[in-house]
Amino acid sequence: MGVCQTIPAGGSVQCIHSRNVSLSRPVSQALRTALCYVGVALRRPALLCGLSKDAVTAGLATCMLAMGTTLTVEDFAAVGRRPGLVALGAALQYTIMPALGYAISRAAGLRTPYAVGLCLVACCPGGVASNVVTFLACADVPLSVCMTTVSTLAAAVMTPALTGLLVGTLVPVDTVGLLVSTLQVVLLPIAAGAWLNRTFPAAVRRAAPFAPLVAMGCTVAVCATVLARNAAAVAAAGPRLLGAVCALHAGGFGLGYGVSRALGVPERQARTNSIEVGMQNSALGAVLATLHFADPLTPIPGAISACVHSILGSGLAGFWRFRDAAAARAGALAGSGESVGDVAAGVLGGDLGGDLASSRAQAQQWIAAWRGGRGDGV
Repeated sequence: MGVCQTIPAGGSVQCIHSRNVSLSRPVSQALRTALCYVGVALRRPALLCGLSKDAVTAGLATCMLAMGTTLTVEDFAAVGRRPGLVALGAALQYTIMPALGYAISRAAGLRTPYAVGLCLVACCPGGVASNVVTFLACADVPLSVCMTTVSTLAAAVMTPALTGLLVGTLVPVDTVGLLVSTLQVVLLPIAAGAWLNRTFPAAVRRAAPFAPLVAMGCTVAVCATVLARNAAAVAAAGPRLLGAVCALHAGGFGLGYGVSRALGVPERQARTNSIEVGMQNSALGAVLATLHFADPLTPIPGAISACVHSILGSGLAGFWRFRDAAAARAGALAGSGESVGDVAAGVLGGDLGGDLASSRAQAQQWIAAWRGGRGDGV
């Protein structure tokens, strides 16, 4: 795994990634896999309709179990060392997103099951992929872990209560049932995973590299199954529903960052709040909608949300990485006399780590050819 360090330097953030292995490649592969599953779910739904409701629930529980195996006593102790930041993150999570979900569902004029599903997703805790995206964004990973843990534990009370408050006038909401289901598919598996980590640390340590992949795989399977079962309805919903889901997550990212900076939160922690607020546990929303709402269309916003927030979050992380790399290279340029072309080559080749510009030498060759074609030396 790449090594990421965030160092305050002149008020900016510098991100230093290992040149040997880039985390962006497996993440981009995971996103491509997710998009592939979404495509299959919508174009060939019969291939993914085999999972029963119980299997979908078990998939989410497995995802939470995998998350629990990554938690240690130190993770929970870290909450006590930064209670203010963790509390602020949880407050933003359970105020910004529910308010956005309610407002957007009304403004977009969504049908009742879609409005209920969107509000339910908005009332869910932070997503399990947020820690990875936080790493890629050169933000505060320990804070992200604390915030994900706290918001997930709080979901046992907050998700049912907020859902009842927002959509209780639209459809009957079984708040007690939502509470019990959240305990069963979130808190108990997480507790079991943490117990396994404490009781069998050696075995869990060997399995640890696979835990994030298992979590992401289960999330993709749950959401792809929901989409496959309602492929025709998803196609009929069209741009309005997709736009509402995109607006929900884009608003979460933007307000999470903007409100944090307005309150004086430092850049790294503001980025963390943005990611934690903008990325929801969409699989939980889809499962709760499947279990507790009679209309089969209600889980669809949750299934779409899983793909949307992953794409938006990864894109935002890539933007921050590029901006940090450009700022760092510009600072180096001022002190070393490097050319602008060399700075661009370093950003494209070394820091993005993508397949199209994987090395500094390739970028330099491209810039040299571009200069030759223009006949100048920028």
